[in-house]
Amino acid sequence: MPRGVFDLEGLRSPAAEALRRIAPPSGLPFKVTKLGHVVLKVTDLKRSVDFYNEVLGFRVSDVYPESMMKGGMVFMRCNADHHGVALVGGAQAPSGSREMHHLAFEVATLEEVVRAREHLQRHGVIIDFDGRRRAGCQVAVEFRDPDGHCLEIFWGLDQVSSDGRVRPPEQWREEQSLEDAIANPPEGQDTTLPGRLGAAKSE
Repeated sequence: MPRGVFDLEGLRSPAAEALRRIAPPSGLPFKVTKLGHVVLKVTDLKRSVDFYNEVLGFRVSDVYPESMMKGGMVFMRCNADHHGVALVGGAQAPSGSREMHHLAFEVATLEEVVRAREHLQRHGVIIDFDGRRRAGCQVAVEFRDPDGHCLEIFWGLDQVSSDGRVRPPEQWREEQSLEDAIANPPEGQDTTLPGRLGAAKSE
């Protein structure tokens, strides 16, 4: 995606407005409350389990042997849910990111995003981006797992009000580094941070 592009004409085009007006049908007999989990195919199951465990802190909940799932399967959790990520072995090649663009993990504080970037760098993880995105205005670091799946650790995602209003594009503040994201927050996002980066923000 091109960085720094704010196509206000495109954002307000009839096609974009038509998509924006789409609403769920009334009378659905259920309501989805959250995204539950993602299952990824991987080329080397043990290598990927080690990455999600040692680099991202996921724990193993259950394991299916080859006799139960071709390639084997490992269920991993980051909270009380039985699994947030499951890994299935037997992929023939690294991910081409053709169907799933990326998978994002939320953390509770901005400081954790900064610490995550440092942690990933220490582990030699390929980092594709750090800073703030446009729509949603989350502060994030984006990186790859051993099979090339695009992952994101983020904080500060905009919340949509009960009347459905979202932040207008004129208030987006895309930044190409965590330092710039901290120094230039959008309206309503508190990027006050203790220590080194907090001091840099106040200078």
